[in-house]
Amino acid sequence: MSRPPSLTLPPCARAYRLDTERGAFAVQDARPEAAPIGTALLVPGFTGSKEDFIALLAPLAAAGFRAVAVDGRGQHETPGPRDERAYAQRELALDVLAQARALREPDSGPVHLLGHSLGGLVTRAAVLLDAAPFRSLTVLSSGPAAIEASQQARVRMLIEALGTLDMEGVWRAMRELDPPEAADAATPPEIGAFLHRRWLNTVPEQLIATGRQMLEEPDRVAELAGTGLATHVVSGAVDYAWPVPSMDAMAERLSARRTVIEGAEHSPNAERPEKTAEALAGFWSGVG
Repeated sequence: MSRPPSLTLPPCARAYRLDTERGAFAVQDARPEAAPIGTALLVPGFTGSKEDFIALLAPLAAAGFRAVAVDGRGQHETPGPRDERAYAQRELALDVLAQARALREPDSGPVHLLGHSLGGLVTRAAVLLDAAPFRSLTVLSSGPAAIEASQQARVRMLIEALGTLDMEGVWRAMRELDPPEAADAATPPEIGAFLHRRWLNTVPEQLIATGRQMLEEPDRVAELAGTGLATHVVSGAVDYAWPVPSMDAMAERLSARRTVIEGAEHSPNAERPEKTAEALAGFWSGVG
């Protein structure tokens, strides 16, 4: 579960609901002072939300990019139905395409798509449906197929718990399983309260459906390579969901740029945001 270092929006950003043909989505939208050279659509991961990117907003805007972080359907401040079918990967991918269309403005430049963790699988599916709206795809801490076997057991446990307990009960059970370094004592109170609130706001059927996707995702790297879209594979130096060597190999198969953020693990966007923003802006500037 990503922990944003702060919940304070920078002065260059505002929160609102983005209207699309597939409904309204809660977003945080940061803009540079001058006309942007491009627009970055930032899609969060499993159990995540737009706030996971909050530390990237100011540095990306300073680099000249409009940065829009979104809550997907059923995530935090974007509502969703109590029906697992609504969260099929294709449905989530169609949402991403609708968000990209809604963000296009004459002075906002090309759209660069980024997906973190589960968001990497969803954004890949969006590109495979239609790559035309995007100038590039960045896969952040996400791999070629299903998550690492050692993590699959945790996700299966979570899916089972979501089928028998309410969200508060599952939250308490997860806290009992957290390692000592993830204890509440190590988390600032306002961040801990936000993580709890975000969890309770998330639709359980969304977690069940997307958790299964992470268990069952096939290897679609060759399909993605076939789109010809410029790609960037970014990760921390350590990752528990997808091993770093598997992301290295994926980048090679894609002929993608590969960036490893030293000192970061599964959430470089929150753990080393300045370095991550520098890598992202450098890639986007290079592909136009």
